[in-house]
Amino acid sequence: MPLLTPLRLSWRRLPAAGVPVKNLGLRTVASGASSPSGASPKAFNIFDRDLKRKQKNWAARQPEPMKFDYLKEEVGSRIADRVYDIARDFHLALDVGCGRGYIAEHLNKEVVGKFFQTDIAENALKNALETEIPTVSVLADEEFLPFRENTFDLVVSSLSLHWVNDLPRALEQDTDEIQVNYPGMFELMEDLQGMGESNCAWNRKALLHRDTMLAAAAVYREMYRNEDGSVPATYQIYYMIGWKYHDSQARPAERGSATVSFGELGKINDLMSQGKKSQ
Repeated sequence: MPLLTPLRLSWRRLPAAGVPVKNLGLRTVASGASSPSGASPKAFNIFDRDLKRKQKNWAARQPEPMKFDYLKEEVGSRIADRVYDIARDFHLALDVGCGRGYIAEHLNKEVVGKFFQTDIAENALKNALETEIPTVSVLADEEFLPFRENTFDLVVSSLSLHWVNDLPRALEQDTDEIQVNYPGMFELMEDLQGMGESNCAWNRKALLHRDTMLAAAAVYREMYRNEDGSVPATYQIYYMIGWKYHDSQARPAERGSATVSFGELGKINDLMSQGKKSQ
């Protein structure tokens, strides 16, 4: 069973420390095959998947979808960097919940021979970004992928699995934070809608009164305002990447074959210094 690369995006009110690295029109970025019967016993039905498909389709068919791509571009680039760090190439790769292809555009055909890109939104697949890698677009739900086990050499995913109901089946590691500074709370909400990231939980409130929204915006600004008047939102990203073993890669040593214990690692500098003195 190939490993997945789950990434989860969550909006937290507490700002993250970091130095602004990108200005986006007053938005500043800083960083610090399954079936229904195969679902986990502890899986919850939290999200309206049909609504999420409609939200992503709406976002993908906007006149300027690139206006809201800054976060997905950034995360796609970071995932691609992690793929480049692996000392091998991949004949067949899969991007789960690819959107417009934010990972593939940062990779080349020397690393990935062929890319299958799946998404729940057909409009996202139709408006995919250019890449030099041969790609195959597949309309599929992340929860029920139409592939046999052991099909792919590499499986990645970017900002998609946070809307999946069956979270116990998704593995989560290596965390990252990206802070974006917005002019105000309403600009943040506009961008989340433009990304196709509006709330789709079944228990969401259908309508918020204008007075409630204005009050929330005022409290948010009062509590978390930056010195320049902007307000921060922190996106917490979880990374994991998995790939199949290949003969070109070194095999791990057998368990129990180590000659140095972890307790001795703290003495490594002293041992190296003694070795240099004896030479």
